[in-house]
Amino acid sequence: MKRIGIDVGGTNTDAALIVDGKVVKGVKTPTTEDVMTGVRKALELVFADDPAAAASLDGVMIGTTHFVNAVVQRRGLNTVAAVRIGLPSGASLTPFIDWPRDLRGLVSGAVHMVRGGHEVDGRPLVPLDRDALREAAARIGEAGITSVGITAVFSPLTAECELEAAEILRRENPDLRITLSSALGRIGLLERENVTLLNACLQDLAVKTTKAFVDALRDSGIRAPLYLTQNDGTIMRAEVVEAFPVYCFASGPTNSMRGAAFLSGLEDGVVVDVGGTTTDIGYLKAGFPREANNTVEVGGVRTLFRMPDLLSIGLGGGTEIAADSLKVGPGSVGYRLPREALVFGGRQLTATDIAVAAGIAEIGDRGKVAHLDRTMVAQALRKMQDMIAEGMDRMKTEAGDLPLLAVGGGSFLIPDRIEGASEVVRVEHHAIANAVGAGIAQVSGEIDRIFTGMGRDKALETASEEARAKAVASGADARTLKTVETEDLPLSYLPGDTLRVRVRVVGDIAAVS
Repeated sequence: MKRIGIDVGGTNTDAALIVDGKVVKGVKTPTTEDVMTGVRKALELVFADDPAAAASLDGVMIGTTHFVNAVVQRRGLNTVAAVRIGLPSGASLTPFIDWPRDLRGLVSGAVHMVRGGHEVDGRPLVPLDRDALREAAARIGEAGITSVGITAVFSPLTAECELEAAEILRRENPDLRITLSSALGRIGLLERENVTLLNACLQDLAVKTTKAFVDALRDSGIRAPLYLTQNDGTIMRAEVVEAFPVYCFASGPTNSMRGAAFLSGLEDGVVVDVGGTTTDIGYLKAGFPREANNTVEVGGVRTLFRMPDLLSIGLGGGTEIAADSLKVGPGSVGYRLPREALVFGGRQLTATDIAVAAGIAEIGDRGKVAHLDRTMVAQALRKMQDMIAEGMDRMKTEAGDLPLLAVGGGSFLIPDRIEGASEVVRVEHHAIANAVGAGIAQVSGEIDRIFTGMGRDKALETASEEARAKAVASGADARTLKTVETEDLPLSYLPGDTLRVRVRVVGDIAAVS
């Protein structure tokens, strides 16, 4: 099996060639403003010695921050119609109610509130108002809106209303791109609706992005299938990304965590990934990132769906340092580091300059930082290391020391001994652990929903079968599937032996005939 893993970060684009489970070559090149030029350059460097080898790849796995950056930076978003099925309940808090004003102004194209939905125990709330849906469909068509997010009350229990609403809307407007909340979120109407609308506003960008990636691969002589990494450290086909771009929001940090586990051989611990712009700290459990159970804000919008439990701090190799006040970040020179850092002849003092002056990194020209005050350098370095120690402590959920897996191009900022860590593990290819994590990623299938009236054993069995089927549909080899996470939670005070069950399975990519 021969794969290329690529991770497009805010500062660098990393690539790793992996053959039969071994990292054969890794490269790092600055990320470009158009993203694709950086990807092409990375591929060119990987195959510089043997250009013909590009034709024999079995797959290309790309992790990108493109979609989350679009939300954060308010660019490339399309207008969305929100359809909420739940009246007469939920009328006081309308869709987009808790969004930042500027983002709401860009995305909100229309809001339609319709009678329907279900109770938490699965009983219909009121009959679905099909006439109102047909009227909404006509207005959406007249407004020229092409993306719709549909959310129904308690749709994770039963998606009947959402599915029928989608059918009615498509009958009137066959070219609509429709996102159903039941396919993305969990219990919690506003948070589930929010991620549905975020997904809908990114779908035009997702189509353009995947096409650009495919074109970049074709220009490099690669004909292998394209996969994109998602928030749980696994991959999905490019065409699935076009429907669900939000699943790629946190793919960069999860790639690093999966790469750290693969390169170190450890399956449990805290991963500290120091990049050029930020440090991402995550908890590794059974070789996969621990999943967040609370709401996660994306661009100021509260969401609750499949996201890793991460802490990001404004510290990286490109972090700007104020020599007089010892203020660390949060600003960063990012991909401009090779031009603006002191060690490269620039004028901005960065974390990399401090590390070189302290003698813990060999980057650029040390002579260009020889004038820095020794006391200031030591204090700045200590302050950055304290930030990492505090971040690790915040991510721990139990007493006791854990291994710290140090990865990322800026991991020289992590000291060899740190409070709360049983050991600091530095691995080969640590600077491109994110690309390695993308290259070794597997396909997953996850089910997270409520079962009523079938008993615990039957509910677990049904959820497991559905998760396996979902993984196979996403491109996994059924013979390699294994369950990595199972959780069941009885829901008290509800009739019918009600359980919330979550099952996740992973497997290798099925061979393409």
